[in-house]
Amino acid sequence: MQHFFNIAGPSEARKHYLIDPLQRINVRQIETLIAQEYYFVLHAPRQTGKTSCLLALMAHLHAQGRYQTLYANIEAAQTAREDVRRGMSAVTNALALAAQVYLQSTFLTDWLRSEGKQYDAESLLTALLQAWAVAADQPVVLLLDEVDTLVGDTLISLLRQIRAGYAQRPQAFPICVILCGVRDVRDYRMKSAGQEVITGGSAFNIKATSLRLGNFSADEVHTLWQQHTTQTGQVFNKEIFSNCGKIHAVSPGW
Repeated sequence: MQHFFNIAGPSEARKHYLIDPLQRINVRQIETLIAQEYYFVLHAPRQTGKTSCLLALMAHLHAQGRYQTLYANIEAAQTAREDVRRGMSAVTNALALAAQVYLQSTFLTDWLRSEGKQYDAESLLTALLQAWAVAADQPVVLLLDEVDTLVGDTLISLLRQIRAGYAQRPQAFPICVILCGVRDVRDYRMKSAGQEVITGGSAFNIKATSLRLGNFSADEVHTLWQQHTTQTGQVFNKEIFSNCGKIHAVSPGW
């Protein structure tokens, strides 16, 4: 299959021109944070490769065989707005569906059907993560994408339910949770249903650090174009490469 430049969705090596996502993040630093049982944030502007990096990180951690790692996109909960019941249902269902795909496991789905009904919306996510961590034969690492698309009380509930189980890690809660979005959690500004203004820093004060994924460098853009030249024989004018520094802020791929 001939490769092409990706402008929509995560990049895949089998069909896209690609910079190895793990070269764009400090994998050793992330591995250290996970081993130290920290929760942290990875943020970056849109279409700079966040999702591709998270998926590559999940595959990398799977290959190590030390953790049970799950990536989940929870953007569907955005439509719940301030409705915490609908929002937490969307979040927990997203985790269950992702586990079926990436872990070939129905544990989360089965738990939601058999046990989930006894918990209210404000404790459902905490209880689900507790049950999963207890049942898992390895420490759990959770990668949550599009966190900052959630709104108001739904976002507040998500952050506080994760915080609620933090002291129980790693035996009864994920050893590490990575929150990913456009903004750093400290920049979240939320209004509860009672119009109380709550910042992300106060709702998620267990965050150890924030990592930022940058735009593609001029060298990385050059590498992508060279991949196209190698495959197709199309040669670019050298002046294009001399202008890489002016245009590299536009980054293809998610």
